[in-house]
Amino acid sequence: MKTIKRFFLLVLTIFLAVILYNYPKLNIIAGYSAKNTASSVFVADRSLTFTDVNDNAFSPINLAKDEVNSNEKSAISSVFGLLTRTAFNREGLGSVLALDKDDINKTYLKPKRTQPNTTTPFPYGNLEPKDSVFTTIGYKTLDSTFDVLFDSINKTRAALVIYKDHIVAERYAEGFTKKSKILGWSMTKSITSTLFGILQTQGKINVQDKAPIEEWKNDERSNITIHNLLQMNSGLAWVEDYNTISDVSKMLFLERDMTQQQIDKSFAGKPNETWNYSSGTTNLLSGILRQQFKTHQEYLDFWYTALIDKIGMNSMLIETDLAGNYVGSSYGWATPRDWAKLGLLYLKNGTWKGEQLFTKEWVDYATTPTPNSDGWYGAQIWLNAGNRYPDVPKNMYFFSGYQGQNVYILPDEELVIVRMGLTKNADVNEFIKGVLSSIK
Repeated sequence: MKTIKRFFLLVLTIFLAVILYNYPKLNIIAGYSAKNTASSVFVADRSLTFTDVNDNAFSPINLAKDEVNSNEKSAISSVFGLLTRTAFNREGLGSVLALDKDDINKTYLKPKRTQPNTTTPFPYGNLEPKDSVFTTIGYKTLDSTFDVLFDSINKTRAALVIYKDHIVAERYAEGFTKKSKILGWSMTKSITSTLFGILQTQGKINVQDKAPIEEWKNDERSNITIHNLLQMNSGLAWVEDYNTISDVSKMLFLERDMTQQQIDKSFAGKPNETWNYSSGTTNLLSGILRQQFKTHQEYLDFWYTALIDKIGMNSMLIETDLAGNYVGSSYGWATPRDWAKLGLLYLKNGTWKGEQLFTKEWVDYATTPTPNSDGWYGAQIWLNAGNRYPDVPKNMYFFSGYQGQNVYILPDEELVIVRMGLTKNADVNEFIKGVLSSIK
């Protein structure tokens, strides 16, 4: 009998040890599932079933069990009943994970939005685009190029090609339409960067100035510039690993104020010499943007009035953290057509309907390779300067996000190409090569 008791005690001890060791991971798993479920259901208008079967169906997130409370617009996720996380939706601000029980009942400021232009065709308005046929385009070739993206392996949700302001090809997976909002993940970083370009053009900021971070003023980090942050070349430590409990997973799923975590980091290298991809840096930049305005309401409004609604990306919503900061690293939702408009704005060197939001000089700056990035990164924008895609022009640049969210800009060809996916393994080189071959 004593032997049996000791055996069960040992088993119980091992079980508890395993739980304690993995408990932080359970927190992240439940947090991801709750946040993603709330956003999918209440921002993108998808069903809980669709979300679980598609967006949350990968390991280890599929360990979580999700429920939705439609009355309070919340999602609850539990992992084996051991740990539960709740995310809730706020009008105009999107979904966020609760950290205290009172968070869901608080009042939050929301941005003021403008009404969509429903009298002008795409891209300058939200009416259907005018029919157009280019004799120089092989439409059958173009259509077959899309086939490689829409299979069970690549899991593409939407793709479109815009040539000379006209949509010349467009396709959606089952369950998605031209009105479906899709999370751009790190494509949102390019939105954050663009806002600095707008402020620079307005003469309200100089990205070469030192970063206005009080905590850095009296130590060696005082020489870090906004430019260093935009290029992710500050030299500050940061671990961007979504498969472990890392800096980025703790920031996205455990922090009330996501602008602070990068501030607390020390040097792991030197400014302008150590390129290191960091979502924490982008959210720090969101915090720096917040400093440019006298009130929080002005900060909330600026993202939309100066850029998003200005160019008719009316479907877009940038989610905020609990402290009211836009999560500029990761949480931008919009239809594929609206994501394409941001690409078109860059293709037009910052001019939209005759108004210059930012300059050609800003485009050149944002697409200049960061030192030590192998020609792969600019100012929160990805590049092909290092010829990563050998059959694609070197001056192509693009916005890029987790799981294969991409907007490609090819300035010489007057092309904007959008691919929104659930996997990142699409052959980008072959896909864009195929698009180019169809346009003579």
